[in-house]
Amino acid sequence: MGSRSALRCLCQARSSARASRPARRSARCLASGLASVLAVVLAAAVAPPAAAQRASTAAGPEEQLRLSLPPIGLRSRDVAIVVNDADPASVEVARYYAAKRGIPEERVIHVRFTPGQPVMPFGEYLRVREVLDAKAGHDVQALALAWTYPFRVECMSVTSAFALGFDPGAYCAEGCHMTKAQPYFNSRSTAPFTDLRMRPAMLLAGKDVESVKRMIDRGLRSDESWPDGKAYLLSTRDPHRNVRAASFEHVRTMLGTAYPIERIDADALEGKPDVMFHFTGVAQVAGIASNRFLDGAIADHLTSHGGVLSGAGQTTVLEWLAAGATGSYGASIEPCNFLAKFPDIGVVMGRYLGGESLVEAYWKSVLMPGQGLFVGDPLARPFGGLRATRTAAGTVIETRALPPGPYLLEASRSTIGPFQPVSTVAAMGFGVRRVTLPANDSRYFRLRRLAEPTRPGS
Repeated sequence: MGSRSALRCLCQARSSARASRPARRSARCLASGLASVLAVVLAAAVAPPAAAQRASTAAGPEEQLRLSLPPIGLRSRDVAIVVNDADPASVEVARYYAAKRGIPEERVIHVRFTPGQPVMPFGEYLRVREVLDAKAGHDVQALALAWTYPFRVECMSVTSAFALGFDPGAYCAEGCHMTKAQPYFNSRSTAPFTDLRMRPAMLLAGKDVESVKRMIDRGLRSDESWPDGKAYLLSTRDPHRNVRAASFEHVRTMLGTAYPIERIDADALEGKPDVMFHFTGVAQVAGIASNRFLDGAIADHLTSHGGVLSGAGQTTVLEWLAAGATGSYGASIEPCNFLAKFPDIGVVMGRYLGGESLVEAYWKSVLMPGQGLFVGDPLARPFGGLRATRTAAGTVIETRALPPGPYLLEASRSTIGPFQPVSTVAAMGFGVRRVTLPANDSRYFRLRRLAEPTRPGS
């Protein structure tokens, strides 16, 4: 992504006060174009244009590229860190994450509770929650919980309890029963607290402080890197835990042109050098350490106790992180094998490949998350951002961060408008969107997502 740091551009500005972002990550947005050529970018593309293949150079700062896109992906300004001051490891992890992600001190919320316990009692949770609710401003959209233990609040996972509120009647189950669905599932929301009054949460967890720091570093390195890897979908011989395998062909049909996907009939994945996604269904996952996980990788296994971080006798989410994954998910209390209580593979991959952050993509993929634990770097965003390349045909703009759907293209002679409608366009499928921008066009453009029509009976 050599061109992005050199470009002077107008960023994908939010229309609200959430428009600022850390300067180190700010110059990612580009572009202008005519309606007749802009429509080209909205179809998913998997190969460079012929003109770009023949001759291309990095676009330089002299090119005033003006295109504003709808906001995709939470940023550092949207996240608060919750730190347990009674736990030295929590304090060190929180300090490290804040420094790496540029999160200011006022977004680090200090609480105090008994460290090292696997389950937080309800009374302690209430005290911590009161502090959190008092200190988290309305612009805080997500939470990074800077500890490994506790991983539960009584019968709920700790991430779900802090995201949704502790509600055992809705989100807990004795035996094999469904639980309450969450409103964020597969949502178009880019601001969950503003829209839904919930803050999706992830644990900054690991086997020790140094392993957590390595995970944080991987998440940071992954940002806007567009890693070339594969998604591995394993169909195992475990009849109870292999239930997601029924969706594999649909996932390949939906996303196979956006990212390489390999379906494998095996109980273990071993010796792969390019793992970006790894989904399986077994109690004990063999061969994890033999694979190379790319920065930003997501990996999880459908089983009963993947989110029970000690003593359950099954592979845990911590082992995925120790092997090199940047995010994982596991059940912290027996969920049975309801698909709705585990990540929907098509949703998490589609959202992540579409430029959303790890916390958004993972949380949006679980319909019933009350018993499930989310771990990793919430801000990892490998498929965000834009790229620009100058070719013989013009300047080629590429982005993955434009979800499928209808958009209105508007243009103005000024950055502040007024913007006038130019055309309606449709983003089809998933993957890289491209447009070649003609020379000598000085207008400012923006794409605004339109509400999709409601189908009868939906």
